[in-house]
Amino acid sequence: MTDKKVKSKTPETLRGMKDILPDEQTYWEYFRRKAAEIAEAYSFGRIDVPILEEERLFARTLGKATDVVEMEMYVFEDKGGDKVALRPEATASVVRAYINHGMLNLPQPVKLWYLGPMFRYDRPQSGRYRQFHQYGLEVLGGGDAVVDAQLILIAYKLFKQVGLKVKVEINSIGAPETRKEYMVELVAFARKRKKELCEDCLRRMAKNPLRLLREL
Repeated sequence: MTDKKVKSKTPETLRGMKDILPDEQTYWEYFRRKAAEIAEAYSFGRIDVPILEEERLFARTLGKATDVVEMEMYVFEDKGGDKVALRPEATASVVRAYINHGMLNLPQPVKLWYLGPMFRYDRPQSGRYRQFHQYGLEVLGGGDAVVDAQLILIAYKLFKQVGLKVKVEINSIGAPETRKEYMVELVAFARKRKKELCEDCLRRMAKNPLRLLREL
């Protein structure tokens, strides 16, 4: 027998994943610092939630008909037989923590912020990754419209502080009553262009028409 050496290929990052190298860390640290400073200036407390959660947490809160749950979540069964998911976003986890830890008994509203990696099995493209980092602020236990204004102001100030030019445009998906009328019009508009729509769009049209706005 001839002894042949088999060359093994050097492992590379998975598609849609990215290494953050030492020369990039300065920028990351600068953003983290500014994000923490502005959140704390508006009395938000930091929360870190697990990267792994029960799959049903996201299916229940995001909705089974959403693209995130149907196509984009990393879901698998662990060694104990539990169905778990890498978090595709953090809002559901923050709400779970709010309930689990009895934060509803604290003075309301409870203001929390987070920063960390999220995971979606999306189509990788320039500037878009399957592991990405998300900064978020959540206000629980209060429905005052001033909260929305405050969150918009924080986002605006943060972008300005990190040197980005920002223009704020306010939009709305309307009240529940007007939204029904809007969806009827949206579906009618999409049906006229049915031949131009992909299979995913046709599925969205039947299950969750508002998701069509991602493509139209």
